Amino acid sequence: MQTIRKSYSEFGRVYFFTATIHQWKCLLSDNENKELIVGYLKELSRKKLIKVYAFVLMPNHVHFIWQQLYKNGKEMPQGSFLKYTAHEFLKKLKQTDQSKEYEVKASNKKHEIWKRDPLSIEIYTRKVAQQKLAYIHFNPVSNKWKLSKDDLDYYFSSARFYEYGVDDFGFLYNLYDEFDGD
Repeated sequence: MQTIRKSYSEFGRVYFFTATIHQWKCLLSDNENKELIVGYLKELSRKKLIKVYAFVLMPNHVHFIWQQLYKNGKEMPQGSFLKYTAHEFLKKLKQTDQSKEYEVKASNKKHEIWKRDPLSIEIYTRKVAQQKLAYIHFNPVSNKWKLSKDDLDYYFSSARFYEYGVDDFGFLYNLYDEFDGD
């Protein structure tokens, strides 16, 4: 029996969000693809549709702590993010003849870039916020990944923002401002 992950979220609430590439393929090993994600998060943030508090981009999945504030046209920012990035990745994959790896047999689509049912877990307390923040920032240095020696050396993460207060990406907000005095 397959478990359905909770992907529903409400405006204005803080969530830990995870989206995974279809079949756990390492599509995000390519820094160009990571830059595409960063660019779109920056765009959604610039439009004041989201607030990003933390993130890490891994080879086959992403983790965010964020708030969705307003719809992007008719879509929730989460749906817009997944749709836009999938479309852009697919264009790139077609140029290099790799799109076949993401073909699916479905009535409503020919390809699947992101796995169905991304995970959204609401963060209610400062303690849970701290736990999720640590999980995100130490993911690249975990035994499974070993993407860098130190969490602060892994570029596609908000770890340096929390350690040094420098926003290398231009869209980060401090998570602890949401849970002051909690």
